[in-house]
Amino acid sequence: MRSILAGRALTAALVLGLANAASADDVIKIGEINSYKAQPAFLEPYRRGWEMAIDEVNAAGGVLGKKLEVVSRDDNGTPGDAVRSAEELVAGEQVVLLFGGFLSNTGLALTDFAKQRHILYLAAEPLTDKIVWQDGNHYTFRLRPSTYMQVAMLVPEAVRLKKKRWALVYPNYEYGQSAVATFKKLLKQAQPDVEFVDEEATPLGKLEAGSVVQALADAKPDAIFNVLFGADLGKFVREGNTRGLFEGRDVVSLLTGEPEYLDPLAAEAPTGWIVTGYPWYAITTPENTRFLEAYRKRYNDYPRLGSVVGYTSVMTIARALKKAGSTDTEKLIAALRGLSVDTPLGPIVFRAQDNQSTMGTYVGRTALKDGRGVMTNFVFINGASVQPGDAEVKQLRPAE
Repeated sequence: MRSILAGRALTAALVLGLANAASADDVIKIGEINSYKAQPAFLEPYRRGWEMAIDEVNAAGGVLGKKLEVVSRDDNGTPGDAVRSAEELVAGEQVVLLFGGFLSNTGLALTDFAKQRHILYLAAEPLTDKIVWQDGNHYTFRLRPSTYMQVAMLVPEAVRLKKKRWALVYPNYEYGQSAVATFKKLLKQAQPDVEFVDEEATPLGKLEAGSVVQALADAKPDAIFNVLFGADLGKFVREGNTRGLFEGRDVVSLLTGEPEYLDPLAAEAPTGWIVTGYPWYAITTPENTRFLEAYRKRYNDYPRLGSVVGYTSVMTIARALKKAGSTDTEKLIAALRGLSVDTPLGPIVFRAQDNQSTMGTYVGRTALKDGRGVMTNFVFINGASVQPGDAEVKQLRPAE
């Protein structure tokens, strides 16, 4: 009797093992890492975006005859946890590539991990220029328009203001430092007589709004360039409104037109600021309309920019896998270079010279409508129009 039971147990184990093996053979695993707990305003819509894309890809037959599966990890907003998560996904889950990242410091950590482990990494959200330039490598690609690109979209508007005395406020880590350095460089080139009368570099997520707003007011600038986002932006806007910092003073601001950051301010949202953002409610292109309708049908909610980024990340990966005809890393890299992808913001291309996509964004002014902040008088700026040329990229990016 024992031998019969043992035989049945062995048979069951073999059947289960074969079933699991067959199941694994039917799936392509891709690893995703992000700061969900630390940055929920952007990353919950982002997660919804990639989940929607995964379902669309699999409903259409998957990729290379297999289902696409995302294995996701939270990096707690720290580079160390990002690298540990990446190692677990690569060694333990045996994912074929990585995507994600939000903060620039975690994105740079994953960029280095990709280089060391020779695995493809698609940086979805981190904006620092170093990801594709100074620290750029063969294995890392970036989806969103970089810090340089977004600042370059705003500088012409800043020049048109014809303001001489500028103050700067930014989070004191790679993204904020890079944004301010680029703004100063490009504005000085276009307007040589400009003066930068104050810089307020604040700890990320720990803004002391009262002292920062007072210091800016004491400097008496004609205009302010702001790089704060998230909770820091909310504190800055509320304190600035209370103290009259923005009265009669122009503000140029990165990311503030994104609904993730504008919506929480409600009726306190600033008016007249020149911003980059995503006015989903007023974009009438066929691509955005299709995306908006599908997103609303699925979630009974409106998309944020994070939704677009998450959705486009997975669609880019699926497109690269199909073009490569393989999950081999080198074949995927070859497929991504020069790859064209249709997105809710229009078609994009991944440049071969620096692995940066040409994704653009909207530039406009903030206003209040029905008790909430919106973007008005906006225009779409194609990312390809604000990228440096090959010669400059060659100087900025290490040789491979």
